[in-house]
Amino acid sequence: MARWCYRHRLVVLLLWVGALFGVSFAGSAAGTDYANVFSLPNTDSKKAYDLMEKAFPESSGDTDTIVWKVDGKDGASVRDGSVQSRIEPALNEIAGMDGVGEVTSPYAAEGGAAQISENGRIAYAQVTFTEQANAVPKELVEDVVDTAQDAERDGLQVELGGQAITRVQEAAQGTSELVGVLAAAIVLFLAFGAFFAMLLPIVVAVVALGIGMMGTGLLSHVTNVPDVAPLLGSLIGLGVGIDYALFIVTRHRRGILRGMKPEEAAVKALNTSGRAVLFAGGTVVIALAGMLVMNLRFLDGVVIATSLTVVLGVLAAVTLLPALLGLLGMRVLSRRQRRRLAAAGPEPEHVSGLAGRWSAYVERRPRSIAAVAMLVMVGLSIPVLSIRLGTSDQGNHKESTTTRQAYDLLAEGFGPGFNGPLQVVVDGEATTGLVSRIESTEGVAAVAALPPANGISVIQVVPTTSPQDVETDRLIDRLREDVIPAADVEAHVGGVTAVSKDFASVTADRLPYFIAAIIALGFLLLMVAFRSLVVPLTAAVMNLVAAAASFGVLVAIFQWGWGTEILGLGKEGPIAAFLPVIMLSLLFGLSMDYQVFLVSRMHEEWVHTKDNARAVRVGLSETSRVINCAALIMMCVFSAFILSGELEAAMAGIGLAGAVALDAFILRTALVPAAMHLLGNANWWLPAGLEKRLPHLAVEPREEETELAMEGGASVVHGFIRTADGEPVPGAAVTLLSKGGRQLDRVTSLADGSYILSVPTPGAYLLAATAPSYGSRARHVVVEDGPLVYDVELAEGEVDAVN
Repeated sequence: MARWCYRHRLVVLLLWVGALFGVSFAGSAAGTDYANVFSLPNTDSKKAYDLMEKAFPESSGDTDTIVWKVDGKDGASVRDGSVQSRIEPALNEIAGMDGVGEVTSPYAAEGGAAQISENGRIAYAQVTFTEQANAVPKELVEDVVDTAQDAERDGLQVELGGQAITRVQEAAQGTSELVGVLAAAIVLFLAFGAFFAMLLPIVVAVVALGIGMMGTGLLSHVTNVPDVAPLLGSLIGLGVGIDYALFIVTRHRRGILRGMKPEEAAVKALNTSGRAVLFAGGTVVIALAGMLVMNLRFLDGVVIATSLTVVLGVLAAVTLLPALLGLLGMRVLSRRQRRRLAAAGPEPEHVSGLAGRWSAYVERRPRSIAAVAMLVMVGLSIPVLSIRLGTSDQGNHKESTTTRQAYDLLAEGFGPGFNGPLQVVVDGEATTGLVSRIESTEGVAAVAALPPANGISVIQVVPTTSPQDVETDRLIDRLREDVIPAADVEAHVGGVTAVSKDFASVTADRLPYFIAAIIALGFLLLMVAFRSLVVPLTAAVMNLVAAAASFGVLVAIFQWGWGTEILGLGKEGPIAAFLPVIMLSLLFGLSMDYQVFLVSRMHEEWVHTKDNARAVRVGLSETSRVINCAALIMMCVFSAFILSGELEAAMAGIGLAGAVALDAFILRTALVPAAMHLLGNANWWLPAGLEKRLPHLAVEPREEETELAMEGGASVVHGFIRTADGEPVPGAAVTLLSKGGRQLDRVTSLADGSYILSVPTPGAYLLAATAPSYGSRARHVVVEDGPLVYDVELAEGEVDAVN
């Protein structure tokens, strides 16, 4: 498939461009119909909701609030004629706008007094639109906001709150994505040093993301998709799309630098890294689809958006990317690399000095590194012990927004519980005994029994505490467990606050089963891939540690409020109930990605040499740079979603950025290799009976050179090139020659001086090593059935010949 896409690149490009424009046109014409559905089957709030629908079958539009406050100087009141003369014309003008169904004013003859605070300084009016918030035209909402705030003057503050109002103060769509792409472009350019190579991952990810986002909008017309789903989808799709393309482009460039033609390098890259991308993308989608077992309707739309963008990202990486590689040819390398390749010929790629030195340091100090890394992770995990799940509301918006100001004014004038009233819904007529019991319940500020409608009675209950306060949750429990049963009536507690509480409770109850399922899946996949019990067990423990630490960071920032206002993230509050499920799903997928990339190289070295220390050292030194680069790109993309204007997206962005940073820079670069050094050969232990029964899964096929070397009883010679003082000699040319002088294998020593040569069959050979300023040295070696460890010492200016 890679070769076909490479050779028929124009056809592939036309298909992708046609799909992008076609889906974009359809999405623009159809618009979106996002809907937040938090209700859950078999919960008390869902039963209350069903009764409310029976009582009020006509679905009214979104109801928003206009709040105004006078400064109170000289006994000023909202009832003053000077205030009323400015507010009433504005309310009348709003009531006459096309799309506004009704405006309930506090200056109305009947019932208006309840909309004025006791001290007379704060009042509110309710604006009911003819459509739900997502369907209200943005221009209409802007007109309402402008008309209301035009009534302001010195000493008179006017603010607006509600779902429709929130939409007009959101950040411009695409801002966070653009910032993330620009940051990723900088990282890619520094990594590749070539403009076109930097563009490739970005183009592939953006095309896949564009189709995914428009496709999500179309799907919102046929199923419930929450409004946060496209943001989460773009966050995840952009990150994994760039990373997957990065892995393939890196392998493609390495093939060209080693002397392969561009077409063969592209085919080889897709047959190796492309397979790994398919494996990684599949695990991410499986983990995301695992959210469906939670049986939370809100998450169904999130699964659709995120899975769609990941699938399209994988498809673009394995089809669109080889077509683009065909267009670029040799220009995927920088001009300097092309000139050097033409002048000096192919050169084996060797590890950078920093990666090699760090890998050697981990080998020398595994206990201290593991202890420090674990101490950091445990310290960051401590806040997770106080995690509290819930949902954010307008009280969590930034202090500068009109919705946050309106929320605070209503809390000041009518009590903190006014922003989240509860509804006790009775199937029948509400008894005076029930009303009186509710009034006398601790934590209740006000009670109002509405007239029965269609045989259903509704009692409005205003708590003394805010919707996100833990005391409000306790009030809901008291009403359900004590007050209503004592009144001997069939009643249920509903309302937005009760729904949020039930959603968080159900999520928390089912979360352990979800975690167990994805950990078990990861264990099985890694066990099959690496034929080991210890490697997947280590990975499972590391995933749990990474999850705990990343949630600890979330709790400290968003729940404890350490820097939320400084970062412009609004007021502290509970962690979004759906976030742990989404973060764990993606963290599982990314951890599998990095773990496979790291351990597959270690496993390959272990198969060749049966030397665990060398396998861990070489695997870390050769993969850490790509893993860290990929993680840095993910962090840039995820962190940019702070600018999205959505608190939930900011939570997901910071949480995922922190999780990726901890996973790549601490776990995979330090803790995992240190633990594998300490465990030694036990890393690769698998019972013989289990080995026979497990299927074989090739995540990434071996290089052809390795496969040829392994045929017919082949083995290896490996060791270090060092000076007389024991210092490593990097960049030394190490050659294996047959008795007749034919070159069998040639490599360059790594930054730590290590080398490995393939031996076709047991026998006697000549091993030669040479390096600038050190001269050369050669020795006869005899290779038997197993790998041979042979260190070579070079001295300055010395030439050693073997006759």
